[in-house]
Amino acid sequence: MTPAPEPRVRRAGASRSSVFASARVRVSAALCALVGALLASACSYPLVGNGERVAYDFGPATLARGGEQSVAKQLLVYDVVAPAWMNSASIHYRLAFRDASRPQAYAGSRWVMAPAELLGARLRQRLADAGAGVIVPGDGLRAPAALRVELDEFSQVFDAQDRSRAVVRLRASLVGARALIAQKSFSAQQAAASHNAEGGVHALAAASDEVIEQLLDWVAASLKDAKP
Repeated sequence: MTPAPEPRVRRAGASRSSVFASARVRVSAALCALVGALLASACSYPLVGNGERVAYDFGPATLARGGEQSVAKQLLVYDVVAPAWMNSASIHYRLAFRDASRPQAYAGSRWVMAPAELLGARLRQRLADAGAGVIVPGDGLRAPAALRVELDEFSQVFDAQDRSRAVVRLRASLVGARALIAQKSFSAQQAAASHNAEGGVHALAAASDEVIEQLLDWVAASLKDAKP
């Protein structure tokens, strides 16, 4: 007589392991779905790049304008100063259609140095092109006048998700041996050709060159009118 088969006994440990394994699979699947959704939404947003890290400068200087005023004097040019939030190589933008008071930075793109340093280097170059004897504080030399520049705004402003412009604003003070010669604020805007970091960089470089040309004309006229 064939013995009857023994009843199968389900082990409690194996059951719990299966439950835990199933739970881990469900959690992993949920996390993967969440990450995928975030990546998909990020890729669809125009401010996010493709993950490549890129560093930019202003590019080669444009040719000097014809008929510009000459700065035929020695000039002590101090480093351009900027607010603390601009003292990095980050490329900043503002979503004005949401909250213009929040400067944000692109994740995958940067300047080669802080914007104030880029602007200062370009300014000294253009002053030298205009005939000024450019002196920097480290030279230990004196000059009849000094130029101080404060950078107030340097960002790509999005008025809509598909419309942006570069905004550059600064204040300049021209100081003589014992008195203020002149002081003025300057600004320039330039529409961005593309609404990403690359478009912002090219627009900011163009707006910077425009502001520097305004500043150059003002320095030349102010020094010409200044009493010796």
